[in-house]
Amino acid sequence: MDYADHLFKRRHFDRLIIILCVRWYVTYKLSYRDLVEMMAERGLSMAHTTIMRWVQRFIPEFEKRWWKYTKPVGRSWRADETYIKVKGRWMYLYRAVDKQGRTVDFYLSKHRDIEAAKQFFRRAVLHCRPPKKITLDGYQASHRAVEELKAEGVLPHEVEVRSNAYLNNIIEQDHRGVKQRTGPMLGFKRFDHAAIVIAGIELARKIKKGRFNVYRLGGRAGDVHDLWMATLIS
Repeated sequence: MDYADHLFKRRHFDRLIIILCVRWYVTYKLSYRDLVEMMAERGLSMAHTTIMRWVQRFIPEFEKRWWKYTKPVGRSWRADETYIKVKGRWMYLYRAVDKQGRTVDFYLSKHRDIEAAKQFFRRAVLHCRPPKKITLDGYQASHRAVEELKAEGVLPHEVEVRSNAYLNNIIEQDHRGVKQRTGPMLGFKRFDHAAIVIAGIELARKIKKGRFNVYRLGGRAGDVHDLWMATLIS
């Protein structure tokens, strides 16, 4: 039994339908009920909670599988936070892109403070090469976080930190792509569910931005759906 067979074992619906629903949900402005109606037009009857469970179950798996094909990003980062509502409260989504707009990393936090910023940068340097430059807004907690991480050896001492509204326009604009998808969701009911859905949204956006080396998938790579499927059988 290969990885994909094991992953989809005992699922009532074909893996192609599951992948399609998960991919469409994190990519387009669709609700779970929209997808139920779209599947009904194809003669498939399912509950919206079924698709919700698929998203929660399979997005972490897709993240792990796509990670093998990650291409490096630039070493000049633009970092900033935006807001996501969870259970009626605003949470903080830390994000960074390089100067070409390629996503570096993201981190959902219940707090906006020094420790949250440090967690974000720790995660980012774990996944990517350390930056040479970081452009931040004027929020001092983020600046303090970078200085403390330099002192701890997590970030190189020579990292240049800048505050420049013009240079940070690129991350401000990039936030919109995430907010446009989360906006129609009208908030999340659970923090852990929000983190998984956002990870799926970010994954779909990374694919669109060319953040992965899809040529390593060989002859199986074709349209977007083929790529998602190919990661499971590679």
